[in-house]
Amino acid sequence: MAFNPERGDGTLTQESAVKTVDRVALILRLLSDAGEQGHRLSDIAEKSGLGKTTAHRLLGALVQVGLAYQDVRTKRYSLGSAAAALGRAASIHHIQSVLRPVLIQLARETGDTVFASIREGLAAVCIAREVGSFPIRTLTLDQGDRRPLGVGAGSLALLAFLPDDEIKMIIDRNRRWLQDYAGFSPEELYKLVARTRETGYALNEGRIVPAMQGIAVPIFGRNGRPVAALSLAAIRDRMGPDRLPDLVKRLREEAKALEGVLEPPFCEEPAAVSSPVGA
Repeated sequence: MAFNPERGDGTLTQESAVKTVDRVALILRLLSDAGEQGHRLSDIAEKSGLGKTTAHRLLGALVQVGLAYQDVRTKRYSLGSAAAALGRAASIHHIQSVLRPVLIQLARETGDTVFASIREGLAAVCIAREVGSFPIRTLTLDQGDRRPLGVGAGSLALLAFLPDDEIKMIIDRNRRWLQDYAGFSPEELYKLVARTRETGYALNEGRIVPAMQGIAVPIFGRNGRPVAALSLAAIRDRMGPDRLPDLVKRLREEAKALEGVLEPPFCEEPAAVSSPVGA
């Protein structure tokens, strides 16, 4: 039965539903533009052209589902945690969509397994993987796997090119978590960081799976910080001195082509996400 506004049966026509979505989207954009300072109800009503009653009703619904937040002291509205989660998911999906063709091409060229990772607080997270044609596969990471920053080639590439004080803070806060990974003590990580900076790429010479090796390079954003890492894993025999330079060169070429294209997802800073075992 179609909705009749005069009858008020509580159902929505398609037109009124679209109108409501438009209003909600406008309010979310206003809250996004306001940043941490937020907006008062009167600000939202004025900037959106909505009546205060309508604006208050929509803001209340957004607060209820976590897309908006009201400071009880100032009464100002800001974006909520659910909005931040949606933004981060959209950012990750964008990075995945940009990197997926690159991974497919590299896996096809090399026959090896190629990964893409991003930073999440104190961790590196694998967001994509493509498996090459070589019969012996190196599936050391699944999409969604998390490791402490510095553990593994891609993770090390994300860590090594951060500022020194940030690297120190990350390693200090990950000390307990690093105990789960032999060969990645804080002292050893500092050595790996120095070597990675010197060579320009990260190398994991069987520290996680003895017969497997991995290499990785960072992809830098416009601010000069690592946004993501491209890594490649293979059995040790396929990463000898005759082949390793060519593999590193291909990763660097792809990373350079993507430089400045990607933006980091939200919650990149270590204060935002702690390690699973605490800091």
